[in-house]
Amino acid sequence: MKLNGSLTSPYVRKVRIVASEKHIDLEFVVDIPWNPDTKVSEFNPLGKVPVLVLDDGATLFDSRVIVEYLDTVTPVSRLIPEGNRQRIAVKRWEALADGVTDAAALIYIERVQRAPDHQSHDWIVRQERSVFRGLEAMAEELGEKKWCTGDLMNLADIATGCALGYLDFRFPEIKWREAHPNLAKLTDRLNEMPAFIETAPKA
Repeated sequence: MKLNGSLTSPYVRKVRIVASEKHIDLEFVVDIPWNPDTKVSEFNPLGKVPVLVLDDGATLFDSRVIVEYLDTVTPVSRLIPEGNRQRIAVKRWEALADGVTDAAALIYIERVQRAPDHQSHDWIVRQERSVFRGLEAMAEELGEKKWCTGDLMNLADIATGCALGYLDFRFPEIKWREAHPNLAKLTDRLNEMPAFIETAPKA
């Protein structure tokens, strides 16, 4: 299988970490959708990464779809519980973490791709509110637990770690660690794992 994506995308990072934890070998092809020579749209009509190209040539896109597929490829290190209630809890966490990432990415794109006098202050403020509310919800949900949904690390923790890692990478001015020390503790624990170290975003 071949994974197309960038080295800075938190969604690509989530897929790479899941594959590592599942001991699934993926050929990683760096392809940045913003570049004029990108081939991403040949595999994903939406022109977004990550894209997983299966051995038979079929393609999967959207990180949530890809990680769910990868979790079924092998029973090793299941990251999405099979029980319905537990499964929904993990997927809910993933949706929350991805939502924070979505809002943060929209802010970054607005700032980078638009000239300052063309940027929408109201749009940026709206996305910032989503980021801060999402962080508050994650912190409240995590409480004093070691992991997001129980005694073992799973996809909820990976998605959360990727979201918070993206904030550290793109928005160092956001002092979320001081505001939410329990999230900081979780992130520090995740950042000690080889898969997180190997996939740390690089400018």
